[in-house]
Amino acid sequence: MVPGQQTPPGENPYAQFYTVKKGDSLSKIAEEFYGDKMLYPKIFEANRDQLSDPNKIKPGQKLRIP
Repeated sequence: MVPGQQTPPGENPYAQFYTVKKGDSLSKIAEEFYGDKMLYPKIFEANRDQLSDPNKIKPGQKLRIP
């Protein structure tokens, strides 16, 4: 981020992003980032703008990891 640049509204400047790979699932991603696969709803809720079903993610999607 450039000094003095404002963070867009609703964007967490500390949020991480993850690009979905073939064979990934939200629970697998949650296990990797949080150490607990049962926290997958946290990732799903942070990405409701592009996900309608937690079981339907596609390779190449860029997901916010809160």
